[in-house]
Amino acid sequence: MQFESGIDFARKLDDIDPLARFQQEFSIPTRPDGSREIYLCGNSLGLQPKRARDYITQELDKWASLGVKGHFDCDFPWMPYHEFLSESSAALVGAQTDEVVVMNSLTVNLHLMMVTFYRPTRKRYKIVIEDHAFPSDHYAVESQLRHHGVDPQDGLLLLKPREGEELLRIEDIAALIEREGDSIALMLLPGVQYYTGQLLPMAELTQLARGRASVSASIWPTRWATFPCSCTTGMWISPAGVATNT
Repeated sequence: MQFESGIDFARKLDDIDPLARFQQEFSIPTRPDGSREIYLCGNSLGLQPKRARDYITQELDKWASLGVKGHFDCDFPWMPYHEFLSESSAALVGAQTDEVVVMNSLTVNLHLMMVTFYRPTRKRYKIVIEDHAFPSDHYAVESQLRHHGVDPQDGLLLLKPREGEELLRIEDIAALIEREGDSIALMLLPGVQYYTGQLLPMAELTQLARGRASVSASIWPTRWATFPCSCTTGMWISPAGVATNT
């Protein structure tokens, strides 16, 4: 099928989209005139599934009728909640069920990942991240640098598109790794860049990094990263406060 930029072609794609039926499963905000908004903020907060209210009410009813016993004495007890999500999350990210756990928030998990893997030395202390990273990810990286006494102005390497372009070029990433490899302690890159939607070839980048840098990590689902973390808010349409995936 040849791509076309017109509205008729877009509607044609909607008509043949095998996932189109799921649109009815979500509540879509409306404009003042009552028409539905075109919602493109899934990277920040996805649309609310219509079934979410029933699921939440079900858990509130457990709380009301069981109290603390809800942690253990019901069909889906709260204490081992992560075990009920292992199979589905493993299938999503291409991992084994014993390799994933749904817990905490993404920022907490990023800190746990960096506390474990970011071990700067006098020579190798820099962290690579894309220039327009998700803000909380950028802040987490800066805080880890400062925690280790590294000035972010010196220790943070930002990957930027070329002037007049919006996407990162793989050859530019490779050039930075080659140029700065001896000083890079960690690379934290997305499988899918939240702002541009660019899909990065994580297998290729991981191999490049392993040749020079000590760690390559991804904050979005990808089976290729050394230590991947993903965000349920963007990837699973979860609201703020819901446990994320690692």
